[in-house]
Amino acid sequence: MILDDADKQMLAGKFGNAAKKSMEILVALGKIYWAERLAPVTSVQVAGVSYDNLGDAGLEYLQELAKDGKVRVLTTLNPAGMDLENYRALGIGEEFAQKQAKVIGAFSKMGIIPSCTCTPYFIGNKPKGGEHIAWSESSAVCYANSVLGARTNREGGPSALAAAICGKTPLYGMHLEENRQAKVMVKVEGEISGTEMFGALGKAVGERIGNKIPLITGIKSASVEELKSLCASIATYGGTSMFHMHGVTPNKTEVPKQEIAIGKKDIDAALSSMNDEGQPDLVALGCPHLSMQEVEKIALMLKGKKVKIETWLCISRQVKEEAQKRGLAQEIEKSGAKFAADTCMVVAPIKGRFECVASDSAKSCYYCRAKNKFRTKVGSIEKCIGCAISGKWD
Repeated sequence: MILDDADKQMLAGKFGNAAKKSMEILVALGKIYWAERLAPVTSVQVAGVSYDNLGDAGLEYLQELAKDGKVRVLTTLNPAGMDLENYRALGIGEEFAQKQAKVIGAFSKMGIIPSCTCTPYFIGNKPKGGEHIAWSESSAVCYANSVLGARTNREGGPSALAAAICGKTPLYGMHLEENRQAKVMVKVEGEISGTEMFGALGKAVGERIGNKIPLITGIKSASVEELKSLCASIATYGGTSMFHMHGVTPNKTEVPKQEIAIGKKDIDAALSSMNDEGQPDLVALGCPHLSMQEVEKIALMLKGKKVKIETWLCISRQVKEEAQKRGLAQEIEKSGAKFAADTCMVVAPIKGRFECVASDSAKSCYYCRAKNKFRTKVGSIEKCIGCAISGKWD
């Protein structure tokens, strides 16, 4: 692999220990994947932020890097394990909170913006088409590649952090045009609308084609919210880092020869498979984090109402602050619903606290079952908020 003078100096330790360790990671990755060189990146999104996932070993690693490590490009963080300001209201203990604060402190010391969101494109980290970036959250990676037209592999937390410190990433995989072409055409038959249906579409497609890049046809339009839902589910259930949607997404691709059809019965089956028996004791929306448009919708539905069961709205702090300025957050909180800023139902340490979680998110369903052994209900945002108000999933 070809390294320039600055790369070699980092590798030799002339820019400090953190830069040396980071360059070693990037060079090792480059050699594994036969990258010819490193490419400069314009932004980074670092996952592996929740102390629930990192543990003491991960915290120690971050604190070691923070001794002399500084990021060279715009870098944001994935959700933490708690709301950094209001964790007590969400039932998070002090011991966990202290450890999580140390994690955020180490990242911040390196110059990383403690954004703690899986939707960095809503809060200013929005790369342009063709830019090389290094992102490490599956739904955000898929959104960046598919919707924004940027170029990123699905990085692990350590490799993304290494890219941030060095300002570069190995040039392989999704950074190369030949690897961004569709391999299978997915013909969607029937109308698809709503975040829950786009999530079900991602599940149905992902389970059929795995990590192949699809060209999806038959969908005339899709909102940002529907696209982020599709990105989250197709990456979770199939593992792909990108899709093309004819007439919607910006990337160009050759038309693949392989074809499959996804119809209403497939969407209905996907939705049915995510709905377990029993009544929810937690309604949790915002996986990926809610947009301002979704907050507006929820505020209107909750106006003058009271929720009967625990209700979390997972959101970036920046979007919550905007909602506060517009009076929407106050209207929502009057209902008894809680904002879970900086975190979500997937990464918070809530195993054992609930039995059945209602959401509009197929991704949330996957992790609530796999990680926390919860039963799940998946439906529209309207159905979820209706459940929160009535206390029942009808």
